[in-house]
Amino acid sequence: MLKTFSNIKIKRFVFPMMLLALAWVFYRHPHVSEIAAGIAILLFGMIMLEDGFNAFVQGPMERLLKKMSQSVSRSFGFGLITTAILQSSGLISVVAISFLSAGLISLKSGIAVAFGANLGTTSTAWLVSTLGFKLDISSFAFPILAFGILFVLQKSAAVKGAGFAMAGLGFFFLGIDFMQTGFETYQDKFDLSSITYDGLLGVFVFAFIGILLTIVFQSGSAVIVLVLTMLQSAQLDYFNALALVVGANIGNVATMILGALNANTNGKRLAGAQVIFKVTAGLVSLLLIFQLADFVDFVSKHVGVDKENYAIKLSFFHTLFNLIGCILMMPILHYIIKFLKRLIPDKSEDNMEIAKAKFLNKSILKYPQTTIRALLDESRYLFEETTLTIVAKGLFIDPKAIRSEENIENIIADEDSEYDIDVEEMYYAKVKIIYGKIIKYATLSESEFALNPKTLSAFARVKDASRNQVLIIKNIRGLHKNVKLYMNSENEYIEEEYEKIRKFVAHTLRQIYILRKNPESVSTMMMIDEIREAASTRDLLLSGRFEYLIREHKISSVMASSLANDSSNVNEIVLKLIESAELLYIERNHLLKLAEEG
Repeated sequence: MLKTFSNIKIKRFVFPMMLLALAWVFYRHPHVSEIAAGIAILLFGMIMLEDGFNAFVQGPMERLLKKMSQSVSRSFGFGLITTAILQSSGLISVVAISFLSAGLISLKSGIAVAFGANLGTTSTAWLVSTLGFKLDISSFAFPILAFGILFVLQKSAAVKGAGFAMAGLGFFFLGIDFMQTGFETYQDKFDLSSITYDGLLGVFVFAFIGILLTIVFQSGSAVIVLVLTMLQSAQLDYFNALALVVGANIGNVATMILGALNANTNGKRLAGAQVIFKVTAGLVSLLLIFQLADFVDFVSKHVGVDKENYAIKLSFFHTLFNLIGCILMMPILHYIIKFLKRLIPDKSEDNMEIAKAKFLNKSILKYPQTTIRALLDESRYLFEETTLTIVAKGLFIDPKAIRSEENIENIIADEDSEYDIDVEEMYYAKVKIIYGKIIKYATLSESEFALNPKTLSAFARVKDASRNQVLIIKNIRGLHKNVKLYMNSENEYIEEEYEKIRKFVAHTLRQIYILRKNPESVSTMMMIDEIREAASTRDLLLSGRFEYLIREHKISSVMASSLANDSSNVNEIVLKLIESAELLYIERNHLLKLAEEG
């Protein structure tokens, strides 16, 4: 809590300081305003481009990722190609983290996607260097903007998404045009080419400047476009530009670390892998920058690139830099994952940790599939680790014995299995918080996505499974007190009846455990159906046994009242246990399929 509070205080302090610093720069250096406007328009365009593609390609990209994540090479190719096409490594990273957090892809596949996206993002530099400086940008940026806004005004989510993508592309090119004009107008007042340092000192100085710029802009791609524009305007030395590009890539580490703060364990590991990639590739490239520059010159000469075309050569260097990272990292991916698992271990899963959501985090809310899977996983985890335990212990039954092959009669007769638990405390400590989060995330998803009736029914079923668990535990609260009172009563008749209640529930828990291990077992399903039938038709008030106990004064009126109520509660507990188990173990795949179709 203290750490979170500190982070909030820092963020609240940093933003006003940035605004004041920017205002001071505009006041002291008015000529910077046009360049700054260009950067702002470009950043706005990149945001719109990402949001547009996110809406436009959401479903197809999810399905493609599921198919392409079956191997490391396919995952790498997915990250490379989709980032090159969509011009957004951020979008691909969000998709990878969402699917990774929900367990749809492995950590290895998620990291491979991210590494591929690192190489794919170099397409931004190629786009700017090959088109941005050779065409009259404003002449086609405005028409793209106009068409994009028309698309945005439509009702269809796909058309609206395409409109945002077009408008984003228009703003992207318009931002470049503003920056070019600004640098050309104020060339004598804004010239970094005059700043020179010898050898590696200059390389590291400009790399540090690139890191700072990326932290300020929160976008390495935007910094690279800025560098290309300055290079094209002859306001930046070529070698310094190379160092700035490397610094921009390293600077992305800060954004990744901030983005991973709210991610789950695997999300943090993926961010850690990206940090290792960026820092390692960056240091190697900085140390070998002169040799790499010579290699770029050699290749450029043999493919017909003009000696003075520094924009193309810088784009090639940017690709080479990320290619070096891939060559270094991909062969040792297995060792990187082992290192990250030691560095960022799984959270403890002891009893005190159950109250914390294990699968629910903001990253899973990007897509219906990731959300429904995470909700099912969270509900199942709550069911297995908490609800079943509370039910067993609430009736003084050993949960471990239920999972063994020990005879139910022996388990019930075990005098050492007395768990004097506080069901109320366990509910508030371990169930209520998780249940609230499941309902919250399900409701947010239903309002966020345009879901068809089938998909909405899938979310409703997940909420039913969680609600059942709350009702089960509420029924256990009153039952626990009476079981504790009568299980060792001097009245053998009431003791026998409560022993039957405990045996019925224990038998149900045993069959649920077997179902969990083998959801397709026909014999287990038949046994579950028998238990359901018994719970549905079992009415103590109408039984001859209850009438006999009352008529023959075998139990008191208070005992009779408690027994009647508890017998009814047990039937409801058993039915809801079975319903939740069938939903979480048998219907699971069907619900996931419905989410994919939505």
